[in-house]
Amino acid sequence: MKAKIYITLKDGIHDPQGQAVQQSLHTLGFEAVQDVRMGKFLEVDLQDMEKESAEATIKKMCQKLLANTVIEDFQYELFDS
Repeated sequence: MKAKIYITLKDGIHDPQGQAVQQSLHTLGFEAVQDVRMGKFLEVDLQDMEKESAEATIKKMCQKLLANTVIEDFQYELFDS
C-alpha cells in the first residue's frame, strides 16, 4: 500500500517561507498571487497490510515524527500499490 502524506501549517501560524515565495513571485510579475503557504509532501510505501492498519500506522508516524502537531496539520491518501 502507498500513502501520500500532506503536512501543512495550521491556520494562523506565521509562514515566513510562504511569504518569501510570494514576494519572489511578485518580483517576477505574478502580482495576482495573494498568499502562499508552504508545506511538505511525502510518499511512503507500506508492506502489505489492511487499510485500517495502514491508516493507524500513518497516523502514528505523523503524530510521532513527520508532523509537529502543535503547529502543523496532516492529511493522507492511501492507494493500493
